[in-house]
Amino acid sequence: MNKVEAIIRPERVGLVTEALAEAGFVGLNVVHVTGRGVQKGVQHVGRGGMNVTVDMLPKTKVEVVVKDADTQKVIDIIVESARTGDIGDGKIFVTPVAQAIRVRTGESGDVAI
Repeated sequence: MNKVEAIIRPERVGLVTEALAEAGFVGLNVVHVTGRGVQKGVQHVGRGGMNVTVDMLPKTKVEVVVKDADTQKVIDIIVESARTGDIGDGKIFVTPVAQAIRVRTGESGDVAI
């Protein structure tokens, strides 16, 4: 099993979650986060013409735990749905999951996801 974490633009979350659901990946978590990457924030012209840098931008983290065989498919869906082609589209991180347990039934492993 792998955990796929995607940090994406908040306005793309609906497209990503809909595309994942259509492909059968309905179990996921969405967390609103702030952060920065290569983009290093954005510059705004404030009152009086002063430049203001906002370096922690709002992003959304989508987390999905999937079987090993489904990992690349989920990555491809997220990339296709989240990409705008502009700086700040986000990042995807994949980490192994040693075990998953469904609390209600006690099932573990792939059947628990």
